[in-house]
Amino acid sequence: MFNVSAHGAKIPAIGFGTFRMPGADVLRMVPAALKLGYRHIDTAQIYGNEAEVGEAIKNSGVSRGDIFLTTKVWVDKYKHDDFIKSVDDSLSKLKTDYVDLLLLHWPKSDVPLAERIGALNEVRDAGKVRNIGVSNFSSALMAESVKLSKAPIVTNQVEYHPYLDQSTVLKAARDSGMSITAYYAMADGKIIGDPVIKAIAAAHGKSEAQVVLRWLIQQEGVITLSKTVSEERAKSNFEIFDFELTNEEMQALHALAKPDGRIVNPGHLAPKWD
Repeated sequence: MFNVSAHGAKIPAIGFGTFRMPGADVLRMVPAALKLGYRHIDTAQIYGNEAEVGEAIKNSGVSRGDIFLTTKVWVDKYKHDDFIKSVDDSLSKLKTDYVDLLLLHWPKSDVPLAERIGALNEVRDAGKVRNIGVSNFSSALMAESVKLSKAPIVTNQVEYHPYLDQSTVLKAARDSGMSITAYYAMADGKIIGDPVIKAIAAAHGKSEAQVVLRWLIQQEGVITLSKTVSEERAKSNFEIFDFELTNEEMQALHALAKPDGRIVNPGHLAPKWD
């Protein structure tokens, strides 16, 4: 395991995600993931499982200070007062007095971006949040956020897998000292059985999932999330630090990108993508 550094934040390169994970699975899987060595846990207000994430961390036997915890403010809480209250609610559910990273979940909203970024800075100044970031932002919105923010924006969490070219967003992040956190790394399971990925996996004695996760964290400034309700799969997904892909293999994976590779694109929430 290693950390990705962005504006002083040290973010573990692989995080355990809890999207669409029911409470019972969270209570089982988060302690299991922490036992395996994961130290980065990702949740969100809209996932409806912050309380279980908090309980799982509290009962895991791993010190809170050793865990990098991320949550996200949902779009219906972007007005200043709603925002502040929602963060307090999240902290209460998560059974902690701070989160390591707080993100704006999606960009589209009637609430001005300046108000949202201002609220992010306010909770950071209050010590409720160690670092701030965004999610599903285009490169133009990233630049606007950086300009509006007093504190550094440390990450943009976006869909990223071999079928989606994110080079524009990656360049924008690197140019401003930000990291990129990749979600949907498995492209909703589409990577399994892909002949190119399968061949690379065979060459390393690894699975297709391990190859894709390795491809992500081997890129400069990229963090990846891995989500599973299988303890065996969680173990396998973590075993990506004992091999390295060649430059040719990295390029072969980049070359899989397609013009229609994006999977997550809710019109009422999404920006004009790069």
